[in-house]
Amino acid sequence: MKALQLVAASQLAVVDLPVPSPGPGEVRLRVKACGICGSDLHGMDGSSGRRIPPVVMGHEASGVIDAVGEGVEDWSEGDRVTFDSTVWCGECSYCREGRVNLCDSRQVVGVACAEFRRDGAFAEFVTVPRRILHRLPEGLSFEEAAFAEPVGVALHAVRRAGDVSGAKVLVVGAGLIGLLVIQALKRAGAAEVIAVDLDQGRLDLARELGADQGILSGAPVPEVDLAMEVVGATPTVDLAVRSVRKGGRVVLVGNLAPSVALPLQLVVTRELDVLGSCAIAGEYPDALAAIAAGEIRVKPLVSAAVALERGVEAFVQAAAPGALKVLITGN
Repeated sequence: MKALQLVAASQLAVVDLPVPSPGPGEVRLRVKACGICGSDLHGMDGSSGRRIPPVVMGHEASGVIDAVGEGVEDWSEGDRVTFDSTVWCGECSYCREGRVNLCDSRQVVGVACAEFRRDGAFAEFVTVPRRILHRLPEGLSFEEAAFAEPVGVALHAVRRAGDVSGAKVLVVGAGLIGLLVIQALKRAGAAEVIAVDLDQGRLDLARELGADQGILSGAPVPEVDLAMEVVGATPTVDLAVRSVRKGGRVVLVGNLAPSVALPLQLVVTRELDVLGSCAIAGEYPDALAAIAAGEIRVKPLVSAAVALERGVEAFVQAAAPGALKVLITGN
């Protein structure tokens, strides 16, 4: 099969690999669409230790079941599906609590690190456990379905924030996840959503997708009930903390830097709730339903759709300034 493989640090190539066979409890998908994630772009140089070559990346995917392994009886060839990016065990205490994103044996599709290696979906075929599959709503395109993972991330972050109905919310960062968080907040009943970003074009798109106000970085921001930080850097975390009222809440979603400076005294003396949000824990069905119903719009977020054979070019486009989501498509 054809696959886009990270063959060395920051070096991609379209290669021929054996077609994988589904093991017991697994299915094989013919991949129809797979989004390039920021974690792929940031990790492929080897700095994160999460993309050790050689590896086929890609975890935001949709496709058609091509073959089923032993013991798989509830899925059939031809089923249109997507899958959770997290491969969870289903047996540890976190999985039993429904917090599969914190699974003790957690793996991620398309990631190769010291603990595990699991090829992903920048390929004609990929195998995944049946328990992480989700059926696509009728009429939903494969390209839209490939957004189920990032939409799920946004929904989980808003869920971590608690009841946002009637709240005034600041979203720091209007990149792809930030734009999805904005829509998820409005869907959940937030009264006012304010976006902050360095790029006026992103702020204009944020307004189009439901933000009530867009503020360029460096300008004053109003006091809010809740701040969603969707970058993961010291300046943006600092802004998020300083923007919330006493007793307010900050949800940290961005994960760009491994560590940041925190204005601790403000957190303590203003008694702020500071929460982390990691991946997805059961939000896939809601994500698919929200996309299918048009409650969360993803088509305006597609910067390009590129065939697998041109996968190297797709990564160049994804890394270009202003790009949001570049999809690699299959046959």
